[in-house]
Amino acid sequence: MGKIISGKEVSKVLREQIKADATALRENSGIQPGLAVILVGNDPASQIYVRNKQKACEEVGFHAFEFKLNENATEEQLLDLIGVLNKDNKVHGILVQLPLPDHIDPQTVINNISPQKDVDAFHPVNVGKIMIGNYDFLPCTPAGVMELIDSTGVEIGGKNCVVVGRSNIVGKPMAMLLLHQNATVTICHSKTKNLSEICATADILVSAVGRAHFITADMVKEGAIVIDVGMNHDENGKLCGDVEFAEVEPKASYITPVPGGVGPMTITMLMKNTLRAAELKLKNQK
Repeated sequence: MGKIISGKEVSKVLREQIKADATALRENSGIQPGLAVILVGNDPASQIYVRNKQKACEEVGFHAFEFKLNENATEEQLLDLIGVLNKDNKVHGILVQLPLPDHIDPQTVINNISPQKDVDAFHPVNVGKIMIGNYDFLPCTPAGVMELIDSTGVEIGGKNCVVVGRSNIVGKPMAMLLLHQNATVTICHSKTKNLSEICATADILVSAVGRAHFITADMVKEGAIVIDVGMNHDENGKLCGDVEFAEVEPKASYITPVPGGVGPMTITMLMKNTLRAAELKLKNQK
């Protein structure tokens, strides 16, 4: 039976460390890490995410700044707000909650956030730094996945890793982070031929396709580490991942559940990036 990798437990340990580091930063330099979250519109899921981010900020002793714009706000109004926050010394991280309304171009918005405050690590400058392996911030979900794999104690170097999904937010950076740890990495997607056979070669399988019950037992190698990034709802409306958990778990050496696996890690890594942004600002002042 696969051992469950608890994102809640790994996250708890990391948050305690982040809180201790933030306290030390505040006591030594007077700087309190500050995260500004901008929400445009009334998407219910986004509202929950924003609330969770605020709660996490309180938990680790950060300033949380929240800005709400209605769904009719123009792109220009949003860019003006970002321009103000870029100059605000109390704000170390800026996060614009996606998805945005259709009339606002997300890439334009991301490009206008200062790379030093881009705690999502979506700005082209930060994406480029990840590519060459000399980065300040990592995208929160892939960074969280790396922490979960690390918690197993299994060495990544030399392993066959398969990433299913090629999004800019998870799939592509996930592959780069595994590559930086000396894994041999295959990226699969909707056009991949022989997907099942490729997945079945993986020592570490990361699924980020967003399709319920997509990864079945025949796609998993005996003893593989299986990381499920999916957040889907099944036919009964119940939250589930990409992995058919009940049938895959007996084959895996380690497996993440949904919920309680990758989910808690994403916001924790956002806190880690915000702390890093505050520390870098202090370093650059010296």
